[in-house]
Amino acid sequence: MDAVLSVDVSMSMNESDVNKVSYEAMKMFVDMSSVQGDKIGVVAYTDQVLREKALLKMNSVQDKKDLKSFIDQLSRGPYTDIGVGVSEAVKVLESGTEKGHIPLIVLLTDGNNSLDSGKTQEQSDKVLNDALKKAKDKGIPIYTIGLNADGQLNKDVLERISTETNGKLFITSTADNLPQILSEIYASHLKLKVVPLTGITANGQFQEVPVKIPNSSVQEANISIMSSKPVEVKLFNPAGQEQPIPSDSIVYSTSNAYSLVKILNPAQGEWKLKVKGVPKEKIDINLIYNYDLQVSMELPSSMSYRPGDTVAVKAYLQSNGQKANDAELYKNAKSTLVVTDLDTKKTEELPLTTSAQGFEGSMKVAEAHEYSLKVKVENTNFVRESQAATLSAKTGTKAPTEASGIQTKPQINWAVTGGSIAAALVLLAAALYALTYWKKVNKGFVGQLVVEIKDEDTGERTTPQYKKLTAFKGKFQLHQLLQLAPEFAETQKIVFKPGAGDTVLLLNESGCVIEKGGRVFDAVKGKELKNNDRIKISLQNVNKSISLEYIK
Repeated sequence: MDAVLSVDVSMSMNESDVNKVSYEAMKMFVDMSSVQGDKIGVVAYTDQVLREKALLKMNSVQDKKDLKSFIDQLSRGPYTDIGVGVSEAVKVLESGTEKGHIPLIVLLTDGNNSLDSGKTQEQSDKVLNDALKKAKDKGIPIYTIGLNADGQLNKDVLERISTETNGKLFITSTADNLPQILSEIYASHLKLKVVPLTGITANGQFQEVPVKIPNSSVQEANISIMSSKPVEVKLFNPAGQEQPIPSDSIVYSTSNAYSLVKILNPAQGEWKLKVKGVPKEKIDINLIYNYDLQVSMELPSSMSYRPGDTVAVKAYLQSNGQKANDAELYKNAKSTLVVTDLDTKKTEELPLTTSAQGFEGSMKVAEAHEYSLKVKVENTNFVRESQAATLSAKTGTKAPTEASGIQTKPQINWAVTGGSIAAALVLLAAALYALTYWKKVNKGFVGQLVVEIKDEDTGERTTPQYKKLTAFKGKFQLHQLLQLAPEFAETQKIVFKPGAGDTVLLLNESGCVIEKGGRVFDAVKGKELKNNDRIKISLQNVNKSISLEYIK
């Protein structure tokens, strides 16, 4: 993710956040970020930007310490202009966001402007409106946290900011809730879930809290311990062995309002956390799992449908680009097919059947409309959605139904003219041509294409997928093999036709670069693929390549 934390540091926050817990909450957000890869920036504003930290990639414990030290050094100033805080956060993301990262803004404020005499509310509103439009256009959700300790919260403006950008609004009358709220935002944005663990009232002794790691696909387990007073922690793995804290596999960070234990690639099973706090201190404990999980959806090769047709759908979970075979991931998962009628804008969710290896189901095409389909998978720890695919029922036409009744045998009139005979011969020739053309455009394929997709930024490859070609007639687009994923839209102009001698003819009218054996070739007029031929297609709109191998 690429996150900007924009915090109101005006004097009015002295009443809304007396102990600067907002700073503690931001530091907890930093600690919860992944060990490597996430980028976080900070904007501290009043009616102007007081301090700013551009997006910094979190690649080490020291990176996080540096950013938390910056947060600790923030100071207060007079006046407030929310438009400044939102606008600057958007600018930080515009200049520093990374391809493939998920952007977001977290705005902490009491929602009230306090402008100096040189600025009008109309000017502030314009800045805010322009920033919200940019955020909406660029798909940047803004999560607003309203601090309402003095009862003067301007809820309307915060609700508008979050609603217009597809973020969420959180309201709290005590800053002590901020670490919990930041946990919710972190989980919500990454489609994870906060799992409450057993809270305790400290008694001065170590008290045991079970921590379940549900499957082997958990990359990080974040255990947040909320307490305004110091705590001591011990951790035991499923084998009962005490783990050194910190270590190469356990990151431990503490602050004035929380402690965070991050377990890297934890073993599946029941761990034990032991916590010792100051007697009578109430301690809340939550758990968030980080997963590298995606949902891969499979649709039939044919993308031409008619009302009344049934579309079969299959899906499965992927981890690190490979199909996830961990049955525990599927065990309690609920899966649905989310169907949106793009003509009427109505959406419905159809339940899918879950097995130990994936999800299956179908939808019935109701109208001659276009539809968007995606699969959503949810369990107690995470929510994931596949990329959406579009299918159209507008072009499909039902075959004409033969009229009932008796077919009468035509009577031959032998007294036809020579002109009639000539006309008949012309019609016969036309019919033979039409038959030949029909056979050509409906010629079937043999064999299959093996498809692999490589992310050129990370080097990661998908699992090879074997796509049988026998379902196609005449021709098909590469985009159909790629499940009509929007990011591969440019492959609509890469077309395959049956070739002579059970070969496949490739025609390229896209801007993609196609190579065979390391040499670029031109396929505008067609390029024949024979058995075991392998080609590489480099996309132009995304930094990915597609490898295809034809197997007869």
